[in-house]
Amino acid sequence: MTTPLVLSDDTILLLGRFADTLDAQRPDAEMREEIRLARALVFAEQLHGPTEKAFATEQDLLAAAPHVRPGQTRAEYAALLRLIARGVSTG
Repeated sequence: MTTPLVLSDDTILLLGRFADTLDAQRPDAEMREEIRLARALVFAEQLHGPTEKAFATEQDLLAAAPHVRPGQTRAEYAALLRLIARGVSTG
């Protein structure tokens, strides 16, 4: 995993929002890589609008959020995102 050594405040905030969304919407369903990619873009643009700052934030979020493992549920992925936001190494 290529998690940045120091997560920005934006990345920590968005990891939490991402986790909350996954827990609130079908937590027992299988997580998919497409969701990871789409949500990073949506959350970054919600925070900064369609700007270069949003693009940079999206890239930081994708670097922090690991690729989805086969069979992983949305709730399991949410728990992983919360650990990363707290600075716990998952690799």
